[in-house]
Amino acid sequence: MRRAFIVAASLFAAAGFAACGEKPQVTVYQQGEYQGKPDNQPWQSAPFNGDHGAWERAVRARSNGQNENFRMGLQ
Repeated sequence: MRRAFIVAASLFAAAGFAACGEKPQVTVYQQGEYQGKPDNQPWQSAPFNGDHGAWERAVRARSNGQNENFRMGLQ
């Protein structure tokens, strides 16, 4: 019984001390320096090759395909 208590107490202490090694997960940003990748416009991707009008037509066609009234011919 005493041995089981010692084992349980040591496991509890080990679990309690395991949290002491945790590092803070806060990102440190340097003022004025963006560390990510530069963002492009959506129409500059491969399917549209910089054609803004083609991108707008594709977005409009996609939204019309999700509109039930348009799909049923009510608009």
